[in-house]
Amino acid sequence: MSRGDAPRAGRVTGGDLLRLGFFGLRTRPTRVVLSALGIAIGIAAMIAVVGISSSSQASLARVLDGLGTNLLQATPGQDYSGESVPLPEDAVAMLDRRDDVEAAAGVGRVADRKVYRTDRVPAAASGGIALDVVMGDLPGVLRAELASGRWFGAAADEHPQVVLGATAAATLGLDDVDGDTRIWVDGRWVAVVGVLRPLALAPGLDSSALVPAASADREFGFDGHPTQLFARADPQAVTAVRDLIAPAVNPVDPAGVTVSRPSDALAAQQATEASFTGLLLGIGGVALLVGGIGVANTMVITVLERRAEVGVRRALGARRRHIRDQFLVESLLLSLLGGAAGVVIGAGVTAVFAVSQGWPVTIPTWAVGGGLGATVLIGGVSGLYPASRAAHIPPTSALAAA
Repeated sequence: MSRGDAPRAGRVTGGDLLRLGFFGLRTRPTRVVLSALGIAIGIAAMIAVVGISSSSQASLARVLDGLGTNLLQATPGQDYSGESVPLPEDAVAMLDRRDDVEAAAGVGRVADRKVYRTDRVPAAASGGIALDVVMGDLPGVLRAELASGRWFGAAADEHPQVVLGATAAATLGLDDVDGDTRIWVDGRWVAVVGVLRPLALAPGLDSSALVPAASADREFGFDGHPTQLFARADPQAVTAVRDLIAPAVNPVDPAGVTVSRPSDALAAQQATEASFTGLLLGIGGVALLVGGIGVANTMVITVLERRAEVGVRRALGARRRHIRDQFLVESLLLSLLGGAAGVVIGAGVTAVFAVSQGWPVTIPTWAVGGGLGATVLIGGVSGLYPASRAAHIPPTSALAAA
């Protein structure tokens, strides 16, 4: 071997440091396991609290979503003379085109149209059931559920169909529908294809007989103007969408559109999210602090116990930075081992608790990545002092202690 091919004296590679680090951990398995367990418990507590809180928050968000926290409604307003201003015929389509609107729908009231169970019911006994024309994805926007039957099918373009609100169906004595169920609407028989459950987000439609827009103008003389709009806004931009609905729907006369204010449940949801964030940051910080103290304590004791090893290595030519890097790598490996175990334990605790409560299992990726990254960072910071102390042990005193 030529002189140029000889290995450089005193050179320690990253692989060497890893092998030394694992060797140092294997020589004291009991202390390593106990120290890693302390870190794991701290990280598991953080992951469990974050996961359980996030799962609870997801469950709460699902409930609040059912309450319509991001649902906005618009109705015709009045002009300067006090006259009602009809909403544009393409109002639903205009809302659907907005990126900050997740979905939009509308209904249009057809005036002077009566709904009866049969053609033999007296004209005055209509039961106050209104005829409303559906535009857009009304079931999706209002989270409507069917108690019986189905929503409008493809045949609605050719033959009139109706879906009854819960109150309207009860008034007509229809709890269940089949292929032969019909009602008398505006002097003609119309097939009833479905019955809705009560609409918590739009109770006014419970007393309506709903017909599709595809055949409403032909069958019932609908003029095409919606009388009520529903829009699901981006939850992060509800207030902004509220301010933009009127000019988007009616650019010529925005004052002719009345828009509801955001739900009070939205403010409650935002306050809940802020409280959860503060709680998670506080508990996560305490868990990491406890884990860091455990790592530092373990590494200080390790350095004291291994003074003889340090002295031998220094006497054989190891430099201070080699000793420092060895103990620093051990500290990082110990922290990473405890952090990985803590993430697994915390995820398991979260899954078991969330499933037992009927919540969706939600473990944020930032919590997992942040937990592992934080343990490595804490391990590095906590190992700096012991590693530096080990590097400054004089070989003579270390050997004498042996």
